[in-house]
Amino acid sequence: MLQVLTVGISRFFNKGHERSVRARKNIFRSIVLKGGSVAITLIMIPLTIRYVNPTQYGIWLTLSSLITWAALFDMGLGNGLKNKLAQAIALNEPEKGRVYISSTYAIMSVIGLLMFAVFYFVNPYIKWTSILNVPDDGSGYLNKIVLIIFGFFCFQFVVQLINTVLAANQEPAKTAQLNLVGQVLSLLAILILMKLVPGSLTWLVMVMAGVPLLVMLGGSMLIFKGDYRLLAPAISVVNFKSAKQMLGVGSTFFIIQICALVMYESDNIVITQLFGPKEVTTFNIAYKLFSVVLMFFVVVITPFWSAFTEAYTKNEYEWIKNALTKINKLWLGLSLCTVALTALSPWLYDVWVGKSISVPLSLSIAMCIYIITLIWQAIHVQFLNGIGKIKLQLYLGIATSVINIPLSIFLGKLIGVAGVPLANAIIFVVMGIVFSSQTNRIINRTATGVFNK
Repeated sequence: MLQVLTVGISRFFNKGHERSVRARKNIFRSIVLKGGSVAITLIMIPLTIRYVNPTQYGIWLTLSSLITWAALFDMGLGNGLKNKLAQAIALNEPEKGRVYISSTYAIMSVIGLLMFAVFYFVNPYIKWTSILNVPDDGSGYLNKIVLIIFGFFCFQFVVQLINTVLAANQEPAKTAQLNLVGQVLSLLAILILMKLVPGSLTWLVMVMAGVPLLVMLGGSMLIFKGDYRLLAPAISVVNFKSAKQMLGVGSTFFIIQICALVMYESDNIVITQLFGPKEVTTFNIAYKLFSVVLMFFVVVITPFWSAFTEAYTKNEYEWIKNALTKINKLWLGLSLCTVALTALSPWLYDVWVGKSISVPLSLSIAMCIYIITLIWQAIHVQFLNGIGKIKLQLYLGIATSVINIPLSIFLGKLIGVAGVPLANAIIFVVMGIVFSSQTNRIINRTATGVFNK
């Protein structure tokens, strides 16, 4: 019996197209590793709230969202690198891939330094107490916190490129491994703080932002000295002309990133302005619970960006059709899981965070709809991003980003915090309809005009 089971498992992981085998192995490893990361995150949230308080934790979440907007300054180079590097690997051109990687690291380092220098001088004049909707004690404490967070972000801006390199080579499991190590060490650091240091937002920021960054830096050095040594960045091969090739598709990704940030990172800002930072914590408790389903989907879909790039480069349309069919079946299964999670959510919140945070059922229902619609449209976006057919995504992204914040504010005032994710879900439905139509036209080779750009 054991032998039959072993043979069955071996066939599952080793039978089929080489690209599919590689994806299955990465997905399995990522699920195990990501599952560990999610479990640690769920443990950390009530501990972190207990270490500071719901309001200060909400401030940390909102500031993190705001600082993320600075990621726009990569001008789409990260996504441009992912597609160009995936093509170079598919065509067995490691020398070209190394030039792409080295040039991107060089450019991002310069941008990171410039961003920090500018922000250092601008930060004292920004009234963060008004932005975060908290009382002003006149100490400038928040400005110091924001500067620390932004400093960590500028460092991460460069170091996180290792995730792009791993994704381009269809090895996201290694990224999940780095994240798990970072989460474990962050949890240990939080436990130490709770024993030795009184509740401090400054120390919370140092741990939550600093520890994972150090792990990512150490992991990058080990990876480039090991299996990726042929792609290791070097100053001697930096070629700024190659950046133009990445910016060709990257410039469009850049605008799409702006639209995506409006969609995904404005929620905390809208909520803190409408209801205060404490409700940001409530919103994120609900989001973290439902993001367990989203995490599973992300683990599965991540290897497919570069896999779609490779398959499309080699005109393997049948493989693309089969992959999309299986992913859509997964979406149906995850949708049922999300509905079940909604039914269990009151009990799960009580077990998880106790009575310190009260999450209304309306927010859980809205989050359920948000996750289901987000995953549906993301299936098609992943394919379109991988093959570089993103012009329609650009136009629709601009239109929906203009609508998103006003719609979130309107529904937020109308039905409360639940209105914010519900506004996003409405937009996801529109995007899903358009992108699924574009995907079908491309794989059936009937796409013309903007649907084929």
